[in-house]
Amino acid sequence: MKHSIFFLLALLFCACGTDSTAEAITEVKTISVDVAAAAPDSLLRHAVMFSFKEESYPDGVAMVEAAFRELPEKIDAIHDFEWGTNNSPEGLDKGFTHLFFVTFKSEADREVYLPHPDHQAFVEVLGPHLADVLVLDYWTRD
Repeated sequence: MKHSIFFLLALLFCACGTDSTAEAITEVKTISVDVAAAAPDSLLRHAVMFSFKEESYPDGVAMVEAAFRELPEKIDAIHDFEWGTNNSPEGLDKGFTHLFFVTFKSEADREVYLPHPDHQAFVEVLGPHLADVLVLDYWTRD
């Protein structure tokens, strides 16, 4: 892909073959485009786990769930979103009951998301109900 533009220009030059074309093209520059940088093959995952205060069940927790689910419609930087509640039989959840999975295409998108006014408004809704939080971000790998 990097040299396809140079190839197309050279092909055009040869196909035309007239002296006026040769005079018009005095310098051919190679334009290099790094396609991998423009479209990385991995995604940035933002995994957020919550445990809630006992007094927040069920209404406060439902309010937090609804507020988080609205963020993808409000923040364009979010590429994908999913969430769920723990149902592991292993008993290793350490009190965390909810997992929200926010996917970004780039770190720049995450940088838009974190201070975004709608994300900050969600944090305000969450605050009174939150017992603990764990956040891990990672790039996906095959």
